[in-house]
Amino acid sequence: MLRKMSFASKIAIACAVSIGALDAMAPSVAARNTPQSAGKPQIENAKVEQREVKTGLAQEVDGWAANAEKPQWLGYSVPAVTGQRRVCCGNSGGEWNGENCGPCRLETGGKNGNHDNLQRGNVDLETSGNLVVLFRAESRKIGKIRAVSEQCVLDAGGLQVIWLVGAKPAASVDLLQRFVDSKESDERGQDRLSRAALMAIAMHNDAAADQALSRFASANQPEGMRKQAAFWAGEARGAAGLQLLKHMAREDPSSDVRAQVTFALSISHESSALNQMIRMAHEDSSGHVRGQALFWLAQKAGKRAASTISGAIDNDPDTEVKKKAVFALSQLPKDDGVPKLIQVAETNRNLEVRKQAMFWLGQSNDPRALDFFEKVLAK
Repeated sequence: MLRKMSFASKIAIACAVSIGALDAMAPSVAARNTPQSAGKPQIENAKVEQREVKTGLAQEVDGWAANAEKPQWLGYSVPAVTGQRRVCCGNSGGEWNGENCGPCRLETGGKNGNHDNLQRGNVDLETSGNLVVLFRAESRKIGKIRAVSEQCVLDAGGLQVIWLVGAKPAASVDLLQRFVDSKESDERGQDRLSRAALMAIAMHNDAAADQALSRFASANQPEGMRKQAAFWAGEARGAAGLQLLKHMAREDPSSDVRAQVTFALSISHESSALNQMIRMAHEDSSGHVRGQALFWLAQKAGKRAASTISGAIDNDPDTEVKKKAVFALSQLPKDDGVPKLIQVAETNRNLEVRKQAMFWLGQSNDPRALDFFEKVLAK
């Protein structure tokens, strides 16, 4: 039976890899701690060259990529959104291990790792303060983007790494937006470059990131992009992200996108996000969206959501929404959920709803449910 998820596991898709620099050739610890070196993570197994941004960030990156025949990386740092975030090495599966980051192996040929199969760990961007943005180029074309905390230790697999000093956050957002717009797909058709760029934008501590997410969430964008923008608005953008989600909840024409908005609201740290979820559970025109809102309410708010869930069982005109609300009751703490499920099973006038309540009571393994079934069978 599905239980309350940790928010860390929900955002596993946000995990990405990064690169930064403590040049192994640096002459001293003091040199590493100069202002020019601030924001650079430690790089292992790399040939690091530091450059200053002179002509503009986009021009520097474009010029570098145009000359990159052999595979190499370029990175820079910008201020990151605050709060505890796991932005470290990652892959598409597994669980967070709660340990420190790294080493992140960026290439086949790192000391222990395989390409895109990297260790995960906790990184607190509130402590580190900076986000490292990375580009990989080969055959004069950028093919990968990564973003991680500067605390990560990176293994570049013996490749050259260009570290840019002086990147401006707004210029970084402008540069990354180009890759979101391009939506280039890898061989499995997953828009990996675009998604990585969007994630990196969301982690910038700059108003330009809010403006970019708002553009990607507009109704003229593809649904997939709007869903990704909604996710990052809830996960990373605080009060500005909540305002964007409220707009999407009311104005987006797609019920699938609005259903994603309910999830994004559930991972927002803004206290008023709960009120918007309750409104969607009551008012959205789509039964699918109302049902999703009920589900995420149960995951996020527990007992505080019980009255809204019970209200949907009693009053929602759609039987499928009522059934989803019964399931949401099963996700509440047992002392709250089991008695309400018993009440629904005993008194609700809708046969399908009563059946659903009895099913989830049977899955609860709660002694009160057993007592209820004994009474039913004894009649």
